[in-house]
Amino acid sequence: MALSKLEQPSSPEEPPSPSHYYTTLPSQPPDQNYVVLPYYRLGGLHWRGCRILCTVSLVLLAAMVYIFWPSDPEVKIVRMHVKRMQIHTIPIIALDISLLITLKVRNSDVYSMDFTSLDVAVGYRGKMLGHVKSEHSHVRAMGSSYLEAELQLNGVEVLSDVVYMLEDLARGTVPFDTVTEVVGWLGLFFFKFPLKAKVSCEIVVNRTYQTIIRQNCYPQLLLRIQNFKAPQPCNYRAIVG
Repeated sequence: MALSKLEQPSSPEEPPSPSHYYTTLPSQPPDQNYVVLPYYRLGGLHWRGCRILCTVSLVLLAAMVYIFWPSDPEVKIVRMHVKRMQIHTIPIIALDISLLITLKVRNSDVYSMDFTSLDVAVGYRGKMLGHVKSEHSHVRAMGSSYLEAELQLNGVEVLSDVVYMLEDLARGTVPFDTVTEVVGWLGLFFFKFPLKAKVSCEIVVNRTYQTIIRQNCYPQLLLRIQNFKAPQPCNYRAIVG
């Protein structure tokens, strides 16, 4: 049977294109601003924090040790008044002297101070004249106390130093050597710390005005005072608590 003119022969089917095998992806959104943060290891931050904490702890510990470490009290002769001085030539050359000594004891610690013994030795050109010894006293923390002691000496032989003594008296200034020793306790609440301090001083007293014109003190015994004698009788009283 003959094909109709209207019927056209069908064209052969074309194979599907490769794009038919894939799904079209959606379009990318517009670019936005991003912040990129660096990566830090947690171990390094932890080590740095520990190091800072240790440094601060050591500084605080050193400050506490500096504040609470007990120190020696400051003992200073603020006044030495020569009440009486007389030289005897018969039967031997001897000296009668009466000294009024005012001491200042300063406590720079946070502890209170109770001293059981405060001894002041007075010498002239290396020779011991005598010494006074105090009674029990108390100095508050970060405070000070003034003590007054009277030393009376009668018949002290100064044969070897009589020339120097006469020269000093004529000049109007008399040098003395003093050694002050403090023994007691430092206390904070229920804690007690033993205390022992010794201070040596070289002082020059103006005999006319009865004042100290020069004083050099050392925190340890630097002067050798020879010919030590027994304690002389003295009167002691505290003038300021």
